[in-house]
Amino acid sequence: MTLRIALLAFLALASLRAQCISVSGERILAADMARAVPAFAAVAPELVLGFAPSPGTRRVYAAAEMARLGKRYGLALEPGAEACFARPLETLTPDRIAAALQKVMPAAHIEIVDFSRQPIPPGELRFPPSGLQVDPSSRAPRLWRGAVCAPGRDDFPLWAKVRVAVTGTRVVATAALIPGRPIERAQLHVESYQGPPGLPDLAEVVGRAPRRYIPAGAVIEGSWLDAPAQVYRGESVRVEVDSGLARVLLEGQAQSSGRRGEVIAVRNPANGKILHATVTDRGRVVVAAGPLARIGTERTGR
Repeated sequence: MTLRIALLAFLALASLRAQCISVSGERILAADMARAVPAFAAVAPELVLGFAPSPGTRRVYAAAEMARLGKRYGLALEPGAEACFARPLETLTPDRIAAALQKVMPAAHIEIVDFSRQPIPPGELRFPPSGLQVDPSSRAPRLWRGAVCAPGRDDFPLWAKVRVAVTGTRVVATAALIPGRPIERAQLHVESYQGPPGLPDLAEVVGRAPRRYIPAGAVIEGSWLDAPAQVYRGESVRVEVDSGLARVLLEGQAQSSGRRGEVIAVRNPANGKILHATVTDRGRVVVAAGPLARIGTERTGR
């Protein structure tokens, strides 16, 4: 008798699991419940009834819980009504990953070396360009982070290890490039290139300043370059001096390079005095001073 009862219970549980309603969101809505218990069709379909199960698991609403929901929303449910919900999982395949990657870089040759092996929830595979590790100097496989995305739930992270090759151009130094000095077009050569992505194009190099010494013949990488300065050491700059209601304009010589918002030293050629000025634009600086008589009282080396 005991064996028979256990068998009946097992069969009942198996039947319930076979009838689980598939949900893809983070919440179970009244619209989901109506697929299992039609009486819930009388409730607003977007009403949240509870949390959905984790991917690959089930959530069962037993008879007692269903009775409480029916009473709360004024529904006449059949005695003993139950409901089961499941979050299905899928298996990643190389073809599916390849399609997602080629969508981002349609002109690139992409070789998939490895990828996430854990089951994933249903959704769209997305691999943003920002998720790809950039190292144009190496042809070793690189990690590309992505996610499974679907409306109404958090993104599910995944990854692929890939080799990516693009066809384009690269910029080569034809002369030694000195740190801090803006790069000129005459110092560069553009040549055809096939290999890992991530190298800057010509427009991204001209006018930038090297962070390090770059010898002639070197292929220029973006990480070697600083954003262009608005003022470079040794060049003439327009100095605006603000002192209360007074405003004075004069020409000065930059004693250091600087970008917008940085403070640099500027020499007043008329008297050799040093001013500390804030860079505002290309070739322009501003000095906020007290009485004009005190401007430029500090000399170089003091």
